[in-house]
Amino acid sequence: MTPPRDLDVIDLRSDTVTRPTPGMREAMARAPLGDDVIGDDPTVIALQERVAALLGTEAALFVPSGTMANLLALKSQTEPGDEVILHRESHVYYYETAGFAAVAGLSLRFIDSPDGRFGPGSIDPLVRPGDDHFPRTRLVEIENTHNRAGGVAWSVEDVARVSERARALGLRVHMDGARLWNACIARGVSPERFARHADTVSVCFSKGLGCPVGSALCGSRSTIARAHRTRKMLGGGMRQSGVLAGAALYALDHHLARLAEDHANARLLGERLSGVPGVTVNLANVQTNMVYFNVSGDASALCRRLGAQGVLAFDTGPSTIRAVCHLDVSRAQIERAAAVIARECAAQAVG
Repeated sequence: MTPPRDLDVIDLRSDTVTRPTPGMREAMARAPLGDDVIGDDPTVIALQERVAALLGTEAALFVPSGTMANLLALKSQTEPGDEVILHRESHVYYYETAGFAAVAGLSLRFIDSPDGRFGPGSIDPLVRPGDDHFPRTRLVEIENTHNRAGGVAWSVEDVARVSERARALGLRVHMDGARLWNACIARGVSPERFARHADTVSVCFSKGLGCPVGSALCGSRSTIARAHRTRKMLGGGMRQSGVLAGAALYALDHHLARLAEDHANARLLGERLSGVPGVTVNLANVQTNMVYFNVSGDASALCRRLGAQGVLAFDTGPSTIRAVCHLDVSRAQIERAAAVIARECAAQAVG
């Protein structure tokens, strides 16, 4: 249901709904421009160099979306008919329209765990024998933070152990770091600490950092060169994209540290909902900017009622709702959203 026009809407559907701040809009307007397909947009070049330096990689490539960044990572490190090991709830599998199969020609083998993380011992049983009857296992994928697990952040130590085992088995490692910035804030480490344990890393600017568009894929020069060619093939080359790269550079300067505010707001929301009749929240998984909670009754119907009162959230299952804190949501709005959600959940539980 659409909220009344005069209602102060609190949009918790995703951190992708943010709009550029005035400072970001000014940076976009000032950005020097060229033609990135030709390769001479100075702002895109500056962003790619900045991100590669932040992650300690040889190169980076600016792309329109995290979905494209992940697909380029998979396609640039495999051949059609190869296989990737990843968590069953991974974004690559769940939300990216099977691009791994349709475009890269890959099959998947799944790891199951309750929070999106797994140990090195999970990899060995899934590696295919060296037999022509089977696909070749080529790559392990890690998602950090893990969306469908509730924004759970991997530790550097866990990533290192998985990476060490993968490489010992001759496999490459890709990290879907769409919310790697959140993981870094939650774990108190630099992006480079995570990235050193992966062959490729994708990072997103249009989620927690509040940019309108854009992600980057980071890795070796040879891998990024291959990804650059595939980006062109898929129509991902953008001409005067320095306008968008300018937003990302601004966000890296001004929006990284404030992610801690989103984490604190998510924690507050989770604590307020914990103990409400008809609501179940796993507070151990509220580690970054997401709150997943289960409700008694129909989650979709509840979201419609919340929307009528100006609180927008997504139902991600028959009884599961996701709320995401971000740049455009204040602590005061979280207080109000928590009260509305608690009231409606309690009413639904009684009803």
